[in-house]
Amino acid sequence: MSQPPLTSAIRKLESDINAALINRGNRVLGLTPAGKKFLYESRETLRRAEQAITATADVAAGRTGVVRLGYVGSSLYGRLPDVIREFRTNHPQVRLELHEATTAAQVAALRDGRLDVGVLIPPLANAEDVDQTLFDSDRLCMAIPKDHLLGKRPGLILSDLSDEPFILWPMVEGRGFHLQVIRLCANAGFVPEVTQEAYGMHAVLSLVAVGAGVSVVPESMSGFRGDRISYHPLSSAEPEFDLVLGYRHLSPAAQAFVRSA
Repeated sequence: MSQPPLTSAIRKLESDINAALINRGNRVLGLTPAGKKFLYESRETLRRAEQAITATADVAAGRTGVVRLGYVGSSLYGRLPDVIREFRTNHPQVRLELHEATTAAQVAALRDGRLDVGVLIPPLANAEDVDQTLFDSDRLCMAIPKDHLLGKRPGLILSDLSDEPFILWPMVEGRGFHLQVIRLCANAGFVPEVTQEAYGMHAVLSLVAVGAGVSVVPESMSGFRGDRISYHPLSSAEPEFDLVLGYRHLSPAAQAFVRSA
């Protein structure tokens, strides 16, 4: 810009902000204190604008942001920890918030926006609005207090538990898992006497550990309280079950997590 237009532009700027920016005499003597402040703030504005562009691009690409991940307790004993570790390594700028909850609670949280992704046990009741992707698989086994006489019986089968008090979680919190256990018991020739319900598999197993009853639980958790609980496999393919990723409206960061998983 040649000198006359530049001088005119500076004088207009000074008029707009009602402050002298340049010390003038026979020659320009430098910036006034107001001019120095204006120069500093202008450079900061340009820097923040560049940061805003970069941050926006990172969010759009899923490189930054927040992913609120729900999960059923048993999934921590499968491949979920490895998936979380890999995602955090590859997406260090994404904050991953973990929330343990039952399948039903996660579905409700997905609907009202409190969760982005959930690790769930299907089938999901009245959840046609929740997309599902196969995530992991597990199978069921019997859990019995360590000092129970049945725990020492060789070749233990499910029908051996027909007279024992059962601990399960409520059907409304995990319909798929609950019904599978009931169906397995029915196929073994009995209806389990559920004397206590607990919200969450860790709570179920903690009650088994103190001798409150027996249960059928995910085999992946068979290392939990091994000093107080004995675990026994169930034969055939019937005890197998899947875990899925459930989600509705994915942010770019949540999309990155689902792709990673």
